[in-house]
Amino acid sequence: MVWRASVLTIFPEMFPGPLGSSLAGKALASGLWSLEISDIRDFASDKHRSVDDTPAGGGAGMVMKPDVLARAIDATASDTRPRLLLSPRGLPLTQARVEALCGGPGAILVCGRFEGIDERVIAARSLEEVSIGDYVLSGGEIAAMALIDACVRLLPGVMGAPHSAAEESFAEGLLEYPQYTRPQLWEGRPIPEILLSGDHAKIAAWRRAAAERLTRERRPDLWTAFLQRFRGGSRDT
Repeated sequence: MVWRASVLTIFPEMFPGPLGSSLAGKALASGLWSLEISDIRDFASDKHRSVDDTPAGGGAGMVMKPDVLARAIDATASDTRPRLLLSPRGLPLTQARVEALCGGPGAILVCGRFEGIDERVIAARSLEEVSIGDYVLSGGEIAAMALIDACVRLLPGVMGAPHSAAEESFAEGLLEYPQYTRPQLWEGRPIPEILLSGDHAKIAAWRRAAAERLTRERRPDLWTAFLQRFRGGSRDT
């Protein structure tokens, strides 16, 4: 079964964008996944193809209309794929969620714009709000691309080495260890000796220790969660 991504947007020309290049682009051309783009404006009922109106109760900006967006969703979402609304108020996207999405049939992604979309269509069409970070973008398109790319790279046959994802950041609840390559000495900075030793056990131990150190220093939230997996935090810190 091909993993399917359907994107609803008022800027269809933004796609495939980066998704047409590199690993995702090669996988798309090879048929390992599919991308369907729907222009929300095609479902407007007036000659101006309006998709927004002023917010009820007053305020700045505009709000995406529920009737137009609902028609777009209904025309696209005729299957059981998750319906995701890219939104800064959504639940944070995690690697675990990416892996779950990757293991399913795909996703339907709604890209909001303006001040947001009418709350009624979120409830009526069972949209799950997802955030890629605590910041605000101009719209959901870039966030949708990020989510799709995160999923596609995990699909079988996309990455060259099947084990590549196993040691990446978040794979075990830790940030990834530092990476090095030739030249052995660059601007007076050497590659750590242990990585040149050929002792795979010692290298693995060094990498694990480095991953734990980086996680502890940079992401105390992840470190706390990681510790809870070891007898309620009894692991040495």
